[in-house]
Amino acid sequence: MQISGKNINIRTVEIEDAPFILEMRQNKIKAKYLSKVNGTVESQKEWIITYKQKEEEKQEFYFVIESKKNQRLGLVRMYNFKGNSFCWGSWLIKENAPQTTAIESALQIYEFGFYYLGFERSHFDVRRGNDKVIAFHKRFGAKIIDENELDYFFNFEKKDYEIIKEKYKRYL
Repeated sequence: MQISGKNINIRTVEIEDAPFILEMRQNKIKAKYLSKVNGTVESQKEWIITYKQKEEEKQEFYFVIESKKNQRLGLVRMYNFKGNSFCWGSWLIKENAPQTTAIESALQIYEFGFYYLGFERSHFDVRRGNDKVIAFHKRFGAKIIDENELDYFFNFEKKDYEIIKEKYKRYL
């Protein structure tokens, strides 16, 4: 499955993406705020095979963010579907990716979650100290609804997305 945007596409991961996923997840700087991943390319391939079953059942989605020339730029996941809400995260973007990659991939996730899957809300957590991502979500209109010593917990409503979408429509 592929979701096309203005300058990037997001597509579901394939087994051939295992080396890229492992490289991104083991990058000490980029993955600083994510759970640690150990293993090999082979174990990552096995994990993808299991994950594809969840994708087929529309329980979770793992996307590769790509340029229009199919250059891998990053990763993002959708998971933890609860009632009318979806969670997204594990969002990693390469250092040399175009500046608009973050905003475009976020818009594509919201478009997919709200309009294709039919959710009314998104919930997600961001680690304390991940200031750029916290600021990004706040600028988008997401609201912190709780916190603990490790994370901030956000909610973002479809109705709020529809307002902010007007501001960012040039990226869709």
